Amino acid sequence: MKMPRNLPMIGSIAALLGGAALIWWLWLRPADLPPGIIAGNGRIEATEIDVAAKAPGRIRDILVDEGAFVKAGQVVAHMDVDTLIAQRDQANAQLAQALTAIETAQSQVAQRQSERAAAVASLRQREADAVAARKRLGRSETLAREGATPVQERDDDVARTEGANAAVEAARAQVAAVDAAIGTARSQVVGARANVDAVRAAIARIEADIRDSDLRAPTGGRVQYRVAQAGEVVAGGGRVLNLVNLGDVYMTFFLPETAAGRVALGSDVRIVLDAAPEYVIPAKVSFVADVAQFTPKTVETDSERRKLMFRVKARIDPQLLDKHITQVKTGLPGMAYVRIDSNAAWPAKLAVRVGQ
Repeated sequence: MKMPRNLPMIGSIAALLGGAALIWWLWLRPADLPPGIIAGNGRIEATEIDVAAKAPGRIRDILVDEGAFVKAGQVVAHMDVDTLIAQRDQANAQLAQALTAIETAQSQVAQRQSERAAAVASLRQREADAVAARKRLGRSETLAREGATPVQERDDDVARTEGANAAVEAARAQVAAVDAAIGTARSQVVGARANVDAVRAAIARIEADIRDSDLRAPTGGRVQYRVAQAGEVVAGGGRVLNLVNLGDVYMTFFLPETAAGRVALGSDVRIVLDAAPEYVIPAKVSFVADVAQFTPKTVETDSERRKLMFRVKARIDPQLLDKHITQVKTGLPGMAYVRIDSNAAWPAKLAVRVGQ
């Protein structure tokens, strides 16, 4: 069988390609790590926070653009408050009416108290008249028995005494009626004051809603994107902006079950990003998942158990982030090196280097 003429050339090309692939694989392969240090690839992430409207309404304006840095408490947008201002004006008018109602009720109490004083004075007069009538009746009865006065005069004194007693009862009833009127007037004062408190509470709620219409950044960070635009109407809880909290930045990576089981919270971590391999960023393990992420359907053999991967988070020091706030970016891939043995020394290539 005749061999193709170009077979030697094809073989040479294949050998060259194979050698290049071997060199490429060796160049990409991670260098050996000392005992007590393990590695996993991951991605930089940060806590995202939504700035949302508390109540439904129209967005009046947005004060920051995407990519802008904001401080905690900074006003980033305003909601329209024309309706709330009208409600507050209405409530203030109701407050004035309620305060006037208190004055009116208090004057009613004073008037009823004056009426009571007059009723008490009348009662005392009627009681005095009744006492005098009873004394006259006693004298007339004595004289009538002795025949010194006509019987008719005694009968007239009896009638006058009964009339005086009836007048006393009427005066007492008048005092009781005035006392009831005073109680009613005082209850009106209490009701008017409660109405004032209710109106003031409504005003405080409206003013709180007006303050909440100034949407503020709950924490410092960077505006990631606008969810809505000025002029749009959003529902209660509707998102307006999305912020990235650059004070809570971490790398999420995965480790096999045999390695994750040896990682403790607070373990030292060194992060090296693909975009900046010249820097080594220190971090601490802040989370280790208690449930495997890549669990096979059946776990029976030792080789299958090695396929279990656990999610780990390494949090970067917020003070370090604050020094390099303008350079912090999320979504960047890289490698995380974890020291699972506190006695293990970091290799020179993993010495902390964070730039200036």
